[in-house]
Amino acid sequence: MPTQDGVRVPSGVDGSVPSAARIYDWLLGGSHNFEADRRFGQQLLAQHPYTRHMAMLNRNFLRVAVEMMLEAGIRQFLDLGSGIPTVGNVHEIAHRHHPESRVLYVDNEAVAVAHTEILLKDTENATMVQSDACDVDAVLGDERTREMLDLSQPLGLLAVTLFHYVAEESDPARVMARYRDVLAPGSVLAMTHLFTDRATEEIVELMRRTQNNVFPRTREEIAGFFGDLDVEEPGLAPVSSWLAHQGIDVDQDAGAGRLLAGVARKR
Repeated sequence: MPTQDGVRVPSGVDGSVPSAARIYDWLLGGSHNFEADRRFGQQLLAQHPYTRHMAMLNRNFLRVAVEMMLEAGIRQFLDLGSGIPTVGNVHEIAHRHHPESRVLYVDNEAVAVAHTEILLKDTENATMVQSDACDVDAVLGDERTREMLDLSQPLGLLAVTLFHYVAEESDPARVMARYRDVLAPGSVLAMTHLFTDRATEEIVELMRRTQNNVFPRTREEIAGFFGDLDVEEPGLAPVSSWLAHQGIDVDQDAGAGRLLAGVARKR
């Protein structure tokens, strides 16, 4: 596989156009990104300095959510839009506590898929499916999904910073409803999503220069993704407030309040 800026470049990838997955990787201090991603990230930070802190809080949310799922007895996880692997991947968190846990990653970003497959090469009970997370039939019908997950048992469903990259014409609410419908009782959904306000609208304009448009939503629209699941305390809240409620000491940066977080259980 050829390289660019020291990063393996899968066939067909244009490293000259920034991508959300690689920008996020850079914000987290990762190395699976190109010069175009770093330049864009620097401009993003110059205009919205809180975005790196928000990315770190989001990653912290993922860790805490997975640990909550493990405490609830869940031993299988579906990570939609999993992104480029970095420190604290779902299988690493789960296997640290329960090595028998099974983890399925889903993403369609080529660099994310390539590096996840490399990471998982010698890892048991974890695999990658290259697919659009919004193509529910493709994800759930994939042979690797059927081998890795037992949908008759409780599942940890992760949709962390996924649906604010999905336009309304793709009907993200219906997509999430279909995933909710297949969850067994005792399953848990964890998600984060950008809240719409003036500042996030500026981010929307910036992101038009990347491979991924951003679609922030209102609190009511984001709450709708949980359907009739029981949302756990503190409810749908800014990610910093959500983490603080769990006893995590975090900086309550006002900018990070634009990312809402929630965890909900299916009865």
